[in-house]
Amino acid sequence: MNSSAPSGHVLAAFGATDLPVIEPGGQGRTWHVGDLILKPCDDPVEAAWTAEVMSTLVPSVRFRVAAPVAAGDGGWVVSGWQAWQAVTGQPDVTRCAEVLEVADAFHQAIARRPRPAFLDSRDDPWTYGDRVAWEELPINGHGVMADLLQRLARARHPVDLPAQPVHGDLLGNVLFAEDQPPAVIDWPVYFRGWRQMLIRALIYRIATNEGCRRHGRPVRERAEDYQPVVDLVLSRSS
Repeated sequence: MNSSAPSGHVLAAFGATDLPVIEPGGQGRTWHVGDLILKPCDDPVEAAWTAEVMSTLVPSVRFRVAAPVAAGDGGWVVSGWQAWQAVTGQPDVTRCAEVLEVADAFHQAIARRPRPAFLDSRDDPWTYGDRVAWEELPINGHGVMADLLQRLARARHPVDLPAQPVHGDLLGNVLFAEDQPPAVIDWPVYFRGWRQMLIRALIYRIATNEGCRRHGRPVRERAEDYQPVVDLVLSRSS
């Protein structure tokens, strides 16, 4: 569903003078304005935190980032909108090994950041799935989905590595361009350790369906689609 274009007030605040053009692949909410990308933010506090962190990252030969753009008053959010420098490149979900290399470099760069307080109050289907995966919420579900979650939960073991901020959706948010390092965009912030990622990622993905139900969103994924993946993961982790 497309959002309305940013208002003249928002454009002026970020110094944008071109006409906004809807950005393909931005869930109908992202607008290309000259050399800027403007998008509405669901949580201004999270948006400002993310922009502040990204603005302080030291340039790296291993990855690029979409640099945040401050408004004329120095803030990162104007009337619920944020701005970023547009970066060249396209996502490629087949280049998993390269995305993992970017993930390693990016997470090294942000490793010392403390846990942001906004995570305590964030409430959406994806945060629900994350909390179920990490045993902060009980498993609830319907039918086969709940059975799959319970099987995965029995295979969980404690994670003993330090937690840190992580990018929760890297595969589709790394852009590849010729003769340039990959670019990291659209950072959904989480704060977790790194062991048992596959089991907990599956719990997260399945539990997100229950989160969608709780928020009145349509659920398009089927339990039978997850069954062979759960069987494979559990066979490798036993």
